[in-house]
Amino acid sequence: MIPRLVIAGASSGVGKTTTMVALTAALRARGLRVATFKCGPDYLDPTYHARASGSACHNLDGWMMGRQAVLATFARNTRDADVALVEGMMGLFDGKDPMSEEGSAAQIAKWLGAPVIAVVDASALVRTIAALGVGLRAFDPALDVAGLFANRVGSRAHLDMHVRASAAHVPVVGGLPADASHAFPERYMGLRAADEAFDATAWGQVFGEWNDVEALPALARRAAPLEIAAEPRPARAHSCRIAVARDEAFHFYYDDNLARLEALGAELVPFSPLRDARVPDVDGVYIGGGYPEAYARQLAANRSMRQSLRNATIYAECGGLMYLADAIRTLDGMEHEMVGVIRGTAVMHERLQAIGYVDVETTRPTLFGPRGTRLRGHEYRWSALEGGEPNAYRDQPAYATDKVLATYVHVHWASNPAAAESFVARCGSKR
Repeated sequence: MIPRLVIAGASSGVGKTTTMVALTAALRARGLRVATFKCGPDYLDPTYHARASGSACHNLDGWMMGRQAVLATFARNTRDADVALVEGMMGLFDGKDPMSEEGSAAQIAKWLGAPVIAVVDASALVRTIAALGVGLRAFDPALDVAGLFANRVGSRAHLDMHVRASAAHVPVVGGLPADASHAFPERYMGLRAADEAFDATAWGQVFGEWNDVEALPALARRAAPLEIAAEPRPARAHSCRIAVARDEAFHFYYDDNLARLEALGAELVPFSPLRDARVPDVDGVYIGGGYPEAYARQLAANRSMRQSLRNATIYAECGGLMYLADAIRTLDGMEHEMVGVIRGTAVMHERLQAIGYVDVETTRPTLFGPRGTRLRGHEYRWSALEGGEPNAYRDQPAYATDKVLATYVHVHWASNPAAAESFVARCGSKR
């Protein structure tokens, strides 16, 4: 019976994350426990949700995870919450391809039986917002588009006397002003990850000043009861220790992937390739994505860490692959020596090199299991590995040795839980 809302958008860039963070902070300030989720493969927006709610934000991806895993993840992480908020991706109906709802916020909303609030950039709109609401609601009658949220309004009069008054069919349930002083910092990959200095309190206060904070939870309570069987994940005795890279250079992980490793008996040990002298005493290493190119000089300078990784059992994704290569060449043309267990140089480019969902099939035995193992994942990268010979995935850049699997693809283990089991078993076999 958890009250729930999907905060979607009429398009990308309308302020879904701002609205989500502001509402989360406002509800938390009133003593509510808010469970937050993010549709799609995004790693950055969830860092802001986590800071606003005070607990981890979880990805819900219809294409990578499938319906059962989405519902189980939602159920498992709302047990102690008063309300659940789910931020959409792109526009409400945008997903894996233009001909279906697969991977979209609309798909997740229907699976969860959740009312949808569609955020609209109202900075240059008045009556047209009514047409947008009618169109979003009529496009898929199976979806409960409960209201519109007018972001970036020019004034209270713009919101109340014009925008609200014009939306007779789909109500405008709230709004926020444009406020550059509270804008989230960005870089080429999107928002910068929220650090410990980020405080959502200001956005929560603004939300409370401009809106009836109780109105949106009231809409959330109209969601129908869900029958969900949470995936059983009994805690097991530790079978192995896996070091997980966690610092400014490496921090892109699906929380569900880490939870799967722990449920399989892995003790996760955080470490910093930037600051620690060597990798901890562990049986395996997981190096996720991030911004190694932004910290290439510091990573290169930590020679003892690089040396300690050269004989480790390692799974690495995207930024992790770059770190395991011979070198990283940054946009200024400088080359910085890296770990060197994967041949080739990771070269940064001015333009995006790959983006989108991908199917993965292994072409040789890897840490994920036998040849022919299938998974689903996502690519988003500005670099390419030059001089290396990909040998691990069919039609995707991935590199493997007997002890290492490094790839540009961020896979979600919900698409094939056996892959996570194989990785943990491989690490545990060292004991």
